[in-house]
Amino acid sequence: MKTLHVDLGERSYPIHIGPDLLGRTDLIQPYVAGRQVMIVTNETVAPLYLQQALQGFSAWQCQQLILPDGEQYKTLEIWNRIFDALLGARFDRRCTLVALGGGVIGDMTGFAAACYQRGVDFIQIPTTLLSQVDSSVGGKTGVNHPLGKNMIGAFHQPRLVLADTTTLNTLDDRQLSAGLAEVIKYGLINDPGFLAWLEANMGALRARDQAALSDAIARSCQDKAEIVAADERESGQRALLNLGHTFGHAIETGMGYGEWLHGEAVGTGMVLAAELSAQLGWITAEASQRARSLIVQAGLPVQAPQELDSQRFLELMAVDKKVQDGKLRLVLMRALGESVITDQVSPEAISRMLDHHHARARA
Repeated sequence: MKTLHVDLGERSYPIHIGPDLLGRTDLIQPYVAGRQVMIVTNETVAPLYLQQALQGFSAWQCQQLILPDGEQYKTLEIWNRIFDALLGARFDRRCTLVALGGGVIGDMTGFAAACYQRGVDFIQIPTTLLSQVDSSVGGKTGVNHPLGKNMIGAFHQPRLVLADTTTLNTLDDRQLSAGLAEVIKYGLINDPGFLAWLEANMGALRARDQAALSDAIARSCQDKAEIVAADERESGQRALLNLGHTFGHAIETGMGYGEWLHGEAVGTGMVLAAELSAQLGWITAEASQRARSLIVQAGLPVQAPQELDSQRFLELMAVDKKVQDGKLRLVLMRALGESVITDQVSPEAISRMLDHHHARARA
């Protein structure tokens, strides 16, 4: 087991990474203050891991809630079921919510914990690669709105992240590739050494080599923990973690939540960010192609949907959390492993890149 720490003063917390951590009461016990625990999971994860997770919480009054699985269910309506369960069971302010699942469950459970009785504790037990390397760490929680992804939410840090790598054995190949998008992101934004390691080890990662996966998860979490500790509420450098996400969120919203997995959309979004960076002369065409090749090696799509022309993309990107004072902020690349935040790219430049991207696919 590897243990990392997110340094946020009194709200600091550990990230435990390793096999067979589900059911480890000794790891959980220090982070549950009251008697009441509610495990929130989904219909896919529950048959696989709920009973094992319940064993780890057998010392407490533990209840469970099973929600439908999928990004299309990350809504206020489904989210409200968590409050129905908490209030129906008369949970008090010392209760702990536990998110057992991927990013959707983690985001919704964390947001419910932020709001229930004005804030209660929660624990993240991520069961997908994407949630283990990204969404379970950092305290971003929320739900989607038909007009924009993750537009309703709160910053609310977990008390503990328990990443059991054994759960990745039941992850399908598409979900594994989706998680690799967020792993690649860390290399592209500020870790060129990790980027080179990924190029050398992508085959092992896709083959589910346990040592390679454990190393990738730990390196990703360490990179994210350092950024979150320096900028918890995304007033500055934490926005670098959004590389590929402005384009990716537009794809998810425009195509309908659930049609593209989040990691698939982010993978294509990073390709678009690289192409725009090359068009602006910030990186070479060779560097852009290198980023694209790694994303292809991860088994991810690299072509934006033809249904979203440049005008529609810009409309969707205008409804984005990173818009400030009417200006769209993008994360682009000055080099592979050196990303920057800018609001100086014109809509015309974005449109030209998207038109060229679509034309190349049609050729």
